[in-house]
Amino acid sequence: MRLAAVHVYPVKSCGGVDVGQATVEPWGLRHDRRWLVLNPDGRYLTARDEHHMLGVFATPAPGAITLTGLDGGTLTVPEPTDGRPVATAVSRLDTLRLADDEAHEWLSEQFQRPLRLAWLDDPRCRPVATDHGGRPGDPLNLSDTGPLHATTLPSLRRLNDWMSESAAERGEQAPQPLPMARFRPNVVIDGPFEPFAEDGWATLRIGGVHFRFADRCGRCQLTLIDPDTLTAGKEPIRTLARHRREHGQTWFGIQLVPLTTGNIRVGDEVRADF
Repeated sequence: MRLAAVHVYPVKSCGGVDVGQATVEPWGLRHDRRWLVLNPDGRYLTARDEHHMLGVFATPAPGAITLTGLDGGTLTVPEPTDGRPVATAVSRLDTLRLADDEAHEWLSEQFQRPLRLAWLDDPRCRPVATDHGGRPGDPLNLSDTGPLHATTLPSLRRLNDWMSESAAERGEQAPQPLPMARFRPNVVIDGPFEPFAEDGWATLRIGGVHFRFADRCGRCQLTLIDPDTLTAGKEPIRTLARHRREHGQTWFGIQLVPLTTGNIRVGDEVRADF
């Protein structure tokens, strides 16, 4: 098995970047999901409510991120290491640090609503929930459930086959293959293994970095949004609900917790234990 792709999403629910290598930290990939867009009342905004968030991209830089807006404009925002703490409604987290006023104004202009940008200064203060496989001492960035989200290309190929088969049963034209971008994974793994074999992996080694399985990934409405057109449809939830529904959720991909830290690179060997 090989590591086929690595993705980092500095701002939760915004577009991210493909990278050739990344540093694994105890709470996930370096720079991944450390920023959050907040409404004035402290609730965080996601692309489930504002689809156009997927059209705003964040690129990490040393001590900062660069935002690229819907209009093509850019803004570099330094990490607010001394920023004002702000209360937030994020689960298992009390406060974040606010970015500077220019960042708030820029975001508010992009989405035509009052918004603020905030940064998680210390991921060690937010634990992985026990009902998502967390153990004492497991820290988490601003991801919903796990530090590192992994998907596999054999599973995506099977999903696309199911979608084509279902379309034929309905007398419809086969849809375009769904890209992996719909699932916003951190790492994508390929190799000669069965679709959804990842559900049974107990531990995983990518290059020289070790991980353990924490939980399968239940899919939400965010996967229904096409990141290119920013419009929502019925797939992949409709097909996953037919083939991968269990305990009231549809499943695709897994969440991993790092057991060690270090660098991973596209092309690295991947080994799994069951």
